[in-house]
Amino acid sequence: MVSLRSLRCLLLSSLVLASSAMADPGVDAWLQARAREQAAFLNPPVERPSSPGVPLGLWRERAADDPGIPHFVPPTSLAPLIHAVEAGVVNITTANVPKMGVSGRSTGSGFVLTPDGLVVTNNHVVAQARAIVVRLADGREFDAQVVGRDASTDVALLRLSDVGPEVLPAVYLGDSDRLEVGDWVVAIGNPFGLDHSVAHGMISAKERVLGIGVFDDFIQTDALINPGNSGGPLFNMRGEVVGVNTAIMSQGQGIGFAVPINMVKDLLPNLRENGRLERGWLGVDIDDAYPGTDARNDGRALVVKDVYRKSPAAKAGLRPGDRLLAVNGKAMASYQQLLRKVALMAPGTETKLTLMRGSETREVSVTLSVRPAPETLRALSSPGNVEELGLVLGDLSPDVATQMGYEPYAGALVTGVVPRSVAAQAGLIAGDVVTEVNRRRVKDVAGVRAALEKGAGANVLLRVQRGEVQQYVALSP
Repeated sequence: MVSLRSLRCLLLSSLVLASSAMADPGVDAWLQARAREQAAFLNPPVERPSSPGVPLGLWRERAADDPGIPHFVPPTSLAPLIHAVEAGVVNITTANVPKMGVSGRSTGSGFVLTPDGLVVTNNHVVAQARAIVVRLADGREFDAQVVGRDASTDVALLRLSDVGPEVLPAVYLGDSDRLEVGDWVVAIGNPFGLDHSVAHGMISAKERVLGIGVFDDFIQTDALINPGNSGGPLFNMRGEVVGVNTAIMSQGQGIGFAVPINMVKDLLPNLRENGRLERGWLGVDIDDAYPGTDARNDGRALVVKDVYRKSPAAKAGLRPGDRLLAVNGKAMASYQQLLRKVALMAPGTETKLTLMRGSETREVSVTLSVRPAPETLRALSSPGNVEELGLVLGDLSPDVATQMGYEPYAGALVTGVVPRSVAAQAGLIAGDVVTEVNRRRVKDVAGVRAALEKGAGANVLLRVQRGEVQQYVALSP
């Protein structure tokens, strides 16, 4: 059956031939134009136009010589990669502490970090272990001891015993910050005790927060991760470890999570030196609600709201109003990201901060100190903090004084004492009332501060009331 459009095309072609025979230039030009229009109608353009303004067809097709998507190489076989890295993946078996009279064994995975026998795994794999045995891919077995572990990040560092002079097959670590959603990854481990099982997939998401703790920052992958994979490595296509497989979602299918290897890198020196996470502390309060002016900070600015006295930040010269851009060259996009980065580094670590003060960008070196306990931090951030003494004070307002049986504004109420401070060593406790400072009568917190500023001696003499008893207490800040 001949279509109407085909008949129109044949008719126009016949007319064009007839016009040539008639040799009428005007008629010939008109018929040639109509023939071109009909050809365009029957054969619409399907390739992408080379210049703006040219109408698209109904779809696009690549030309035969089109190179395709730039920088994309379709994967073929992963066998060479697996052969290159699998020797560094280990099986971990533990004999656990008995619970309710029942002793048990569990298995997990890990990877060789150094040729002399350091191994990385999950904390939960070895947390209850009385004995640990690590088996390499070549069948060799070693007893192992925990060097350090941290429950908040679920990372543990082991050392193999009696390794001897032989070099172990250590893996390479990659850069998890460079991962992108869609990158191919390979997980190797021992799910359900099945040695060296391999699963591949891709990065599904980054910086996933699962509500486990302050250090939530997981890589999500669809590579199959099952019980027994815990602690095993997640490899990129360069054969580098970019994550430590750590969790699966019981309500989900094919969803796994891994701790980013860059977080592990920050943590490992801490575990090796201290055996646990000794959290680093910078000593600043940050407000990240301001709009940012630096592209590295994802549209938000980390503005220093306050600097704790005598803190590492104060010693390095940080000021309120400074904008913190990066730590050791890594851009910080939120206060939580900054907290994670700093807290994972060991106290005593020298850290480079990139700041913007006004329109000037500067680099500052800071030596981190030990992060104070939560109650100490609360005391340090209190408006009534008298840091040089280790006291947190409040006014005896009429409401407070009535409840405690004192006259209003009869002194400054001790609401907190910083642990291991001079005030704590002198025996001061919450509920005491400071009535004199260096024999000057004080009625409130402002009076205490004024008296301290006037005092010229090294020691501070306080008169303190505790219930019905008053006594003098000498402090040496």
